[in-house]
Amino acid sequence: MRQLHIVVCAKVVPRPEEVTVNLETKTLDRARARQQFNPPDLNAIEAALALRDRHGGRVSVLSMGPPFFEEYLRLTMAMGADAAYLLSDRAFGGADTLPTSYTLAKGVSRIGDDFPVDLVLCGEESSDGATAQVPPGIAEWLGFSQITYATELAYLPERGRARARRELTGGHEILTVPLPAVVSVRVGANEPRFADWIRLRSTPLPVTVWNAADLGVDPEMIGARGSATVVSSVDRAGSTERRREFIEGDPDEKARALLDRIGSYLPRETAGSAIGPTGAA
Repeated sequence: MRQLHIVVCAKVVPRPEEVTVNLETKTLDRARARQQFNPPDLNAIEAALALRDRHGGRVSVLSMGPPFFEEYLRLTMAMGADAAYLLSDRAFGGADTLPTSYTLAKGVSRIGDDFPVDLVLCGEESSDGATAQVPPGIAEWLGFSQITYATELAYLPERGRARARRELTGGHEILTVPLPAVVSVRVGANEPRFADWIRLRSTPLPVTVWNAADLGVDPEMIGARGSATVVSSVDRAGSTERRREFIEGDPDEKARALLDRIGSYLPRETAGSAIGPTGAA
């Protein structure tokens, strides 16, 4: 029997609280933001490694992005992945979910030329896009079965199928689909394991890098040229930072000042009823 091969699509994203918006280019400015793995993608990696640990086989991690993603992909191999692949080309830049799913599907196919792919796992959505469109898009491009929002995942080798528990509003459902399949994993579905730092520092962990020519993609279907959406305008949201004030004085003065502050936000009749005849609370 051929060994199980799982490809995990993982993305490096900026910390959401550190991203700003470039109003001229209408794009996110990630230059000053620290980077991290998209949280649900770590759950997808753990799900893949757990299946490999139980059934044997191979786990490959695939990402699309700039060259600095390589160091993050090495972390996945320190976690236990067998191989890592990076799709990196300026032509891939500016992609929305349509060319992103197309390019990743091409990457999965290229990996499958050497090791046929049975399962493609993804996080449910990315924190910087939050569309949840890429995993179903990959499944459509590849013609694979698909399950979204999985919280549990099992491999049924005797039947050549995958079974997953999928969350729904007010309940859940159990789905069994034929392989090959794409499954998106919910954030928090498991506890991702730690990287083996000794392996990371002492063992060469090469990342295979492919550009657009290596994948044989249609140049009209990648990056900004292949995107189906255009950002027409961008506005800044108002600050949600809370105002903070310090009240000085002795306890009686602080109590009176606090009461005055609270009263200023209440309707006049309500504020008046909250104060006794002598003005004491």
